[in-house]
Amino acid sequence: ASPACTELEVVMLDWLGQMLGLPDTFLAKSGGAAGGVIQGTASEATLVALLGAKSRAVHRYKQERPELADTDIVSKLVGYCSKQAHSSVERAGLLGGVKLRLLEPDAKRRLRGDVLADAIKADREAGLIPFFVVATLGTTSSCTFDALEELGEVANREEVWLHVDAAYAGSAFICPELRYLMKGVELADSFNFNPHKWLLVNFDCSAMWLKEPGWIVDAFNVDPLYLKHDQQGSAPDYRHWQIPLGRRFRALKLWFVLRLYGVENLQAHIRKHVALAHHFEKLCLEDHRFEVVEEVVLGLVCFRLKGSNELNEKLLKHLNGRGNIHLVPSKIGETYFLRLAICSRFSEKS
Repeated sequence: ASPACTELEVVMLDWLGQMLGLPDTFLAKSGGAAGGVIQGTASEATLVALLGAKSRAVHRYKQERPELADTDIVSKLVGYCSKQAHSSVERAGLLGGVKLRLLEPDAKRRLRGDVLADAIKADREAGLIPFFVVATLGTTSSCTFDALEELGEVANREEVWLHVDAAYAGSAFICPELRYLMKGVELADSFNFNPHKWLLVNFDCSAMWLKEPGWIVDAFNVDPLYLKHDQQGSAPDYRHWQIPLGRRFRALKLWFVLRLYGVENLQAHIRKHVALAHHFEKLCLEDHRFEVVEEVVLGLVCFRLKGSNELNEKLLKHLNGRGNIHLVPSKIGETYFLRLAICSRFSEKS
């Protein structure tokens, strides 16, 4: 009913996907059913992917066991993510009414393929139905990257939906030299990142691509007469690709940013922030009072004062209380640390 909104969104998500180097199997220009959609947040995208995976799993299992009711199948579904994944993944499991297992990452905070394979094997032997896995590229706590290629190989072999959550880090993939961090993305079923986090787009704008959006449509499609229109089937009906029926013209603000800055200026923006993060890392390492607790990969630096957690809590309260800068802490194991995330286009060395 609003063709300009729809047509611009199709084009914008193809432009953005090409900027990231996503495989054509995710893009509308491939000529198939695939394409992108703008969700409100990465949390929404994870829930949408989970519900699509749930719809696909129920459909497939009913073909094998037609005597089973949907509720019998749903009660056996189980999904997976790393313990380092964002809490919204666990929340998606609660909202979707399915079990979700939080798997142990390795010493570098990465979820590995063998851990996922062992969990799937154990659950199948217990009579459960593995159906969904989330791979995180750039965890919230420390910006670590799950072993996407390993997870993708396991998910494809086991016929489990693989969703990639790159909420913060995805913006960096517009730089070709950083795309090694998403190696294996071609094995995923859905991919999501937030241009509103690091790509200068105002909140809310969360870009999601789906290889087979038909499973999402099947999960969400309720089509009363008052929502029918003459152009059905000629373009994506985005109300079936998301949770709310109504939607805003978010593609327009994405268009403005891409046209205003251009790809090269956006790449320069990302590269500058990565360089600033490494500069801050260097300053911390040169000061005997501080330590860097996780590897600095993009624009996030995890650091702390050498000493107790209480000392670092006091430092955080002091820094945030001054009002010049706002830091958010995190804790991995028993180690409490501060997180400096460089996102503003006004950030400079000094």
